[in-house]
Amino acid sequence: MKIFTIGFTQTSAENFFARLLDAEVSRVIDVRLNNTSQLSGFAKARDLTYFLKALGGIDYWHEPLLAPTADILDAYRKRKGSWSDYERRFLELMERRRIDERLDPAFFEHGCLLCSEAKPRHCHRRLVAEYLAGRWGRPVEVRHL
Repeated sequence: MKIFTIGFTQTSAENFFARLLDAEVSRVIDVRLNNTSQLSGFAKARDLTYFLKALGGIDYWHEPLLAPTADILDAYRKRKGSWSDYERRFLELMERRRIDERLDPAFFEHGCLLCSEAKPRHCHRRLVAEYLAGRWGRPVEVRHL
């Protein structure tokens, strides 16, 4: 099983969509809390849905179950919290939400988790992918685009 991840900042639309097409992604799973911000440019939910379908026949799905809470985000971004605190709190949230039990692994096959961060190191999409890969009891390859 393959799960991809991608961020949309610090890249052009051309590069972003080319990476998805080259990886043969079948579905983008948006894991942002807010997917309609004007700061999202080409990655606003409505526009992204259109571009993905028109350019590559790729489905779009917003899954807030995989997003951090506003409180967790604010503690990290606005109050300059540590990454280790953010990571711990977000992992606890995924555990409480039982995401590995509530979401069908088949839905994620050749899917790509989307959020804003350019790199996966300090991004919750990486945490989601690794968490699910560790919980589903099957080989899962996580690839960051």
